[in-house]
Amino acid sequence: MHTTSPSAACPLCHQPSARLHSRYRRRLADLPWQGRTVELQVRVRRFRCTNMTCSRRIFAERLPTVAMPKARRTSRLYDTQQSLGLAMGGAPGSRLADKLAMPVSGATLLRMIRAIVIEEPPTPRVLGVDEWAWRKGQTYGTILCDLEQGHVVDLLPDRSAGSFAAWLRQHPGVEIVVRDRSGLYADGARQGAPAARQTADRWHLLRNLGDAMRSAVDRHRGAVRSAARQVAGHLAEHHDDRQTKPTSEQARLTAKRTARQDLYTEMCRLHAEGMTISGIARALAVSRQKVERWLKSGGPATHDKPAQPKLLDEWSGILERRWLEGCRNGTRLWRELRDQGVPISATTVKRWATARRLRGAGTPEVITATTAGRWKAPSSRRCAWLLTSAPEKLDADERKFIEHLGQIAPSLIQTATLANAFTMMVRNHHDTGFEAWLEAARVSELQSFAEGIDRDGTAVRAALTEPWSTSPVEGHINRVKTIKRQMYGRANYDLLRQRVLAAA
Repeated sequence: MHTTSPSAACPLCHQPSARLHSRYRRRLADLPWQGRTVELQVRVRRFRCTNMTCSRRIFAERLPTVAMPKARRTSRLYDTQQSLGLAMGGAPGSRLADKLAMPVSGATLLRMIRAIVIEEPPTPRVLGVDEWAWRKGQTYGTILCDLEQGHVVDLLPDRSAGSFAAWLRQHPGVEIVVRDRSGLYADGARQGAPAARQTADRWHLLRNLGDAMRSAVDRHRGAVRSAARQVAGHLAEHHDDRQTKPTSEQARLTAKRTARQDLYTEMCRLHAEGMTISGIARALAVSRQKVERWLKSGGPATHDKPAQPKLLDEWSGILERRWLEGCRNGTRLWRELRDQGVPISATTVKRWATARRLRGAGTPEVITATTAGRWKAPSSRRCAWLLTSAPEKLDADERKFIEHLGQIAPSLIQTATLANAFTMMVRNHHDTGFEAWLEAARVSELQSFAEGIDRDGTAVRAALTEPWSTSPVEGHINRVKTIKRQMYGRANYDLLRQRVLAAA
C-alpha cells in the first residue's frame, strides 16, 4: 500500500511540503481475514520541511486514519485488542486474541489498558460509597458510584475518612451521600461535604437490627432451652398417636395399591367372559401390553423394593437379648460385639439402638428424651427469625415454642414486636411513629441498637423516607472483585482503576 496525496503536512508547523526526501517500508498488523493474520506493508515517504523557522527538517508522512505514529498495528486492531484487554485482562485476553488470529502478549494488553485516558466524569449529585476488599479482613479500598447514572465514579486505594473527605473537597457539588452504618464514611462526609445530606442504607439497618435481636436471644438462652423442652414434652405426649396415625404418603400408596388391585379384578372378570385382550384394553382404557402382562403374571406388578440384607441381621438376636436384659447403651453393645470378634462399627450399633429405642414401648422419660433430640432448641439466629416471622409462616411446633417462650421471657416478645414495627417502617418508607418507637426501644432489649440510631439519627430518618440505597454499589463491588481475580497478581491499584473506570 502507499498514499496517493502529492504532499504531506509537517507534524510540528503543519505546513505542507512536496519535497520528497526518501521512502521506507512500514509494516502494520491488521484485523484478521478468514481466520488468518493480516499484515499491511505500507510504502511511506519522507519529506523535507520547507518552513525555514521549523526545527524539524525531515519528517515522515502521517497516516491518521490508519495507524498512530510509530505504531506496529492499525488503529482498528488496536481498539479491538484494547477491548479484549478491558473485558478479560492480560493473560486471558492474550489467549483469546491468539484464537481470533490477533496475537498479542498479555503485557501489551495491560499497557493498552494503562494508556486509556479516563475523562473526568461530572460530579454526581447522589453519591454512593462503600468498601471493597483487596484481601478480606486485611486491606480494603473505597468505591464511589453515581446512583442516579448507575456507574462507578472513582476507586480509592484505601478505606479512610481522610481520603474520602479529600475526594469530596476536590469534587464539590455532592448533595446526598448514601453509605452504610460505618462511622468512618460519616466522618469523611462531614469533613469533605458538610452541606451534603447523609442517608444510611436500609439493608444495613435491618442487618444491625437482626444482630441486636440475636444478642437479645443470647441473653435468654436458658428460656429458649426451657421452651424447647416444653415443646419436646408436648410432642412426647402425642407420640403414640402420631405413630399409629397413617401419614398422607402411606394413605396415598394404599389407595394406589387398592385401585391397581380393583383394575386387575375387572380384567380377570372380562377375560373370563371371553373378551379379547384388545377389547379389555379398550374397555378399561389401558394399554394392550399391560393387560397381557398382568394376566400372565397373575396380578399387578408390585413396585415395593425388595428387602435388603442388613449388617446386623446375623447378630440381631444377641443385641435383642442384651437389650431386654437392660443394656441400652449403644457404645457398650458395640464393645461386647467387638470382644466377640464381630467386624462392625460403633456407628452401626448406635443406629440400631436408636431405632430400637424409638420402636420399643419405652418409658415416658425415654420418649421425652428421644423427642427432645428430634426438636432441639433453635440457634440464636433461628430463634430471632421465629420471633420476627408472621405466625402463618410457622408450623404448629414452632408456634407452640413461641407461645412457651413468651410465657417464660415476655421481654423477648416485646422486643420482637418493636423489631417488626421498625422493619415495617423501613419496608414501607415512612417514619410515622419513629420517635415513639425510639423511646420504647431505649428501655427494651434493643437499647444498644436504639443508641446507635440516636448517634446516626439524621441518616436513619433519611433512610426511612428517601429512595436511595447502596444496593447498586454492592453490584459494582462484585464486578470489581471479578476483575481483580481475573488479573491474579497483576491487579495493582492503577490497573484495576483503569479497567473499572474505562468500562464505566
